[in-house]
Amino acid sequence: MNDVGRRDFLVRTGLALGAAVWAQACPRAIADQQPPQSRFNDWGDLRAQFKLSPQLIHLAAFFLASHPTPVRDAIERHRAGLDADPIGYWFEHEEKQEARVLRAAADYLGGSPADIALTDSTTMGLGLLYGGLALRGGQEILTTTHDHYSTETSLRLRAESTGATVRQIPLYRALKTVSRDELVESLRTSITPTTRIVAVTWVHSSTGLKLPIHEMARAIHTINRSRDEQDRVILCVDGVHALGVEDFLVSELGCDFLVAGAHKWMFGPRGTGLVWGHPTAWPVTRAIIPTFNSQAYDLWMENQSSKSLPQSVHMTPGGFHSFEHRWALDEAFMFHQAIGKSRVTQRIYELNQQLKQGLAAMPHVTVQTPMSQDLSAGIVCFEVAGLAPRAVVDKLRQRGIVGSVTPYATKYVRLAPSLINSPGEIDRTLAEIRHLRSA
Repeated sequence: MNDVGRRDFLVRTGLALGAAVWAQACPRAIADQQPPQSRFNDWGDLRAQFKLSPQLIHLAAFFLASHPTPVRDAIERHRAGLDADPIGYWFEHEEKQEARVLRAAADYLGGSPADIALTDSTTMGLGLLYGGLALRGGQEILTTTHDHYSTETSLRLRAESTGATVRQIPLYRALKTVSRDELVESLRTSITPTTRIVAVTWVHSSTGLKLPIHEMARAIHTINRSRDEQDRVILCVDGVHALGVEDFLVSELGCDFLVAGAHKWMFGPRGTGLVWGHPTAWPVTRAIIPTFNSQAYDLWMENQSSKSLPQSVHMTPGGFHSFEHRWALDEAFMFHQAIGKSRVTQRIYELNQQLKQGLAAMPHVTVQTPMSQDLSAGIVCFEVAGLAPRAVVDKLRQRGIVGSVTPYATKYVRLAPSLINSPGEIDRTLAEIRHLRSA
């Protein structure tokens, strides 16, 4: 690998590099710059960035994103380069573009590029994080009865291989009466002296409930004051339905790990994601897939240890990926920065409140998601009397409205207003659901 490649590596890992070399390596570097100015005059301009069918009201965009123009253009640009000269384009762009992606992700999250590993999805991130946990026999993983299959399975497999145990707890008695205090207290009182890992999901895709992660982290911090480092409780968060919705910084959130796919609310390239870890927390896990990081690889060829490299470097899996997608991820973070994180949150909250309030006014509808935005984000789950959730989704689809059914044992209708939607679309959706009463 040539000298420029090695300098690019240093940019990516954040080990050492001056601003001048960074600018040379990445001409469009966004380090030390202010967030880009909004390129949208109104929400209609933003909607025009997507090639979504205008015949449909898209209320399931959280499942798998449509790419906005800058992301789509970047994918096509990298794809054309790889098609024309695969090995030449890869050697010229791989390290430099990963540096840009990590810098953009770090700027958006409020962290360091050296604390982020790149993955292909939330599930991959959870598998990598939980699959490498350093646990002793007798230690406990505490999780909840509300988590996704990916979390449950990853934790079970790790427990089986280490002798640790997994314990699931409910965080609330009923959604109708749930409160932030109840959620925090349920978690706090469930932590025992053997609890080493706490694994939770920030926004539940089963009900739309949003956990008070910051308050939970503070409760765990208090418990950790009396614990040795090797017994400290590590808080791991599946944040896929918060990333791109909630206005937060990881430096203030308080968790130890945040795992998320970037191809949902972030509108990132399909097949992209990340794991962010606090510098003090990364040592609790070990890589289970070899990285192709150039310096780690060079050290291996020279029979030297790469233990001095940040753990996030090792946690970014090697092998060949859909590079045209991974290298376009920086555009998704900059797309959100151009809109403004607080503006994104406000817009999604407003649309979801409009939907929840409209549904709550219908006697034949039962809303499961809490009405308060303190306890919900961008997912609304509900039931229609006399109709199975799948029947409701099918009937709405026939009317040009795209929703989904929660993929859990208890099923609800699920709609998720996002930045691509308008108040008029929410009104039209509510009108169709009112009509379902007599269907």
